[in-house]
Amino acid sequence: MSCHITVLGRRLPVWLIPLLWTLALGLWGLSRQHSVWRDEAATWQVARRSTADIWHMLGEVDAVHGLYYLLMHGLFECFGPGTTTLRLPSVLAMAVAAACVTVIGHRLAGGRAGLGGGLIFGLLPAVQFYLQEGRPYALVAAGAGVSTLLLVTALQGRDRKAHWAAYGGTLLLCALLNWLSLLILPAHAATLAWTRAGRGTWIRWTAAGTAAVAAALPMILFTLTQSRQVSWIPPLTWHMLIGPAIVLAIGALGALADRPRAGRPSLAAVALPLLAVPQIGLIGLSLAKPLFLDRYVLFSMLGLALLIGAALGAVARMIKFPGVSRRLVPAVVAVAVVALWPQSLAKRSPASRVDDVLAVAADVRQLKKDGDAVVFIPAARRDTALVSPAAFAGLRDIALAESPVASGTLKGEEASPQRIRTAMLAQHRILLITDMPEVARPVSAERDREKIAVLEKCFTAVADKQVRGRRVTVYERLVPDR
Repeated sequence: MSCHITVLGRRLPVWLIPLLWTLALGLWGLSRQHSVWRDEAATWQVARRSTADIWHMLGEVDAVHGLYYLLMHGLFECFGPGTTTLRLPSVLAMAVAAACVTVIGHRLAGGRAGLGGGLIFGLLPAVQFYLQEGRPYALVAAGAGVSTLLLVTALQGRDRKAHWAAYGGTLLLCALLNWLSLLILPAHAATLAWTRAGRGTWIRWTAAGTAAVAAALPMILFTLTQSRQVSWIPPLTWHMLIGPAIVLAIGALGALADRPRAGRPSLAAVALPLLAVPQIGLIGLSLAKPLFLDRYVLFSMLGLALLIGAALGAVARMIKFPGVSRRLVPAVVAVAVVALWPQSLAKRSPASRVDDVLAVAADVRQLKKDGDAVVFIPAARRDTALVSPAAFAGLRDIALAESPVASGTLKGEEASPQRIRTAMLAQHRILLITDMPEVARPVSAERDREKIAVLEKCFTAVADKQVRGRRVTVYERLVPDR
């Protein structure tokens, strides 16, 4: 298959097809019925702060996402806050990643392998989830695709100083978006070892990788002081490894289908380490400190897509009928679309996330009255008010001692339990914003236990609405017996 296609008499690169395909998948249902969940709410509320306020916050919390927050702040300033502005960077990034898969696959295993891998990439369930996510993981995947393409170019003997500078710069950008992306370095090292790269290539790769790590190291060391942010991640268990094991098994089958071509690195030598090494590395890190979340190594899906593409290319070569062989990739993609259709719809519904901060804000707008107070359990549920301040206009946040902006935090600093109790007892009506029982975690903070105790003893619920993982309950003060 040629690396170009002809449209209206003009030759266009093949990678344009997966790029546009992934872009279309991302734009489909982008607003998720105008819903935003808690992780995206963090991006939304931080992006609306000033640069100085963001910088102040990074000194206290979430420094690991500092570059991403500054990027989103710039986009919100230019285009205004909204679900499109929030998620479009991820859509564009995944489209770039799909294009990289196509080019790598084409160079190493032929046109059908490249095209098939690029088209399948956008359909992978994990990719479809983060394709429309207002968080940095898709941007890291794009950077991983670009850096891997640059490595393949080097292995094909077309590297220059500017080439390695671009490689190191891409690694650094990925590390500043999420430093666990540096797990791609041992994956690339495995590729160099597999392909028996020359001494000069090893030296230049080591220099570029070391420079990227050294530049990112101050940020990495600083974020380790904020490790309490990930204290909620559960310890590694065997059932958590089932998904990675299935993915690795599929990848291994794809590697068996790969046929090395003379004068080129094997596609398996690039794709299998890219799929396996980051996941194994994250598992290893999680044995020391719980960190195992699939989104941290989302970029490993590039390797899976490449291996699936290699398998499609191998099957196409086995087919003796040219017409059937040419239609194999479109047919497989069509079957995949049909098979994954229910899951694709589910990924684009509000129910695909644990909650929706916008839906409960609409309920607050309907239930509130002048003079009402509001409390949040846990304090992190204050994100609803931070994303939709107009819905909370007129409500007094009586537990809040210092705002999120002033305190340089995501949820603000609350008063002592005793002061919260006193403030609550002075109210006639209180709106409680919390989680639905199905998704709520056990209450552990002393302040939250005090809020619950006061509401149960001195107030009665007069209205309650539950929607998309969040709950708003209106309490009125009990009239004392005379």
